[in-house]
Amino acid sequence: MKKLFSVLGALALAATMYAADITGKWTGKMETPNGSRDVNMAFKADGATLTGSVSGRNGDTPIENGKIDGDTITFTVTRKFNDMEMKTNYTGKVAGDSIKLNYKMRDNDVELTLKRAN
Repeated sequence: MKKLFSVLGALALAATMYAADITGKWTGKMETPNGSRDVNMAFKADGATLTGSVSGRNGDTPIENGKIDGDTITFTVTRKFNDMEMKTNYTGKVAGDSIKLNYKMRDNDVELTLKRAN
């Protein structure tokens, strides 16, 4: 039984070691009915934890509940408009210097590709 726990512990450690390193700034473009908008995100990876911010018209909004699992990232952004809060849940796949994010905006599925900024 000790060997089983040792092997499982080693596998868990190896999984976090191979987590995608997405620390840095990322940019992309989002198409809207009013035209194209720049998207800027800053990420900091710490093992399986993801922090950072999403830039918008009203400044930077912090990332909440960020997680990294191999090449998959998930996080939430809560934006405040007047007296309302709007939560957006993002799920993404990292492939080198590219991240393909998916999220919902007003009941529409949106896909966004980010590239690592230089």
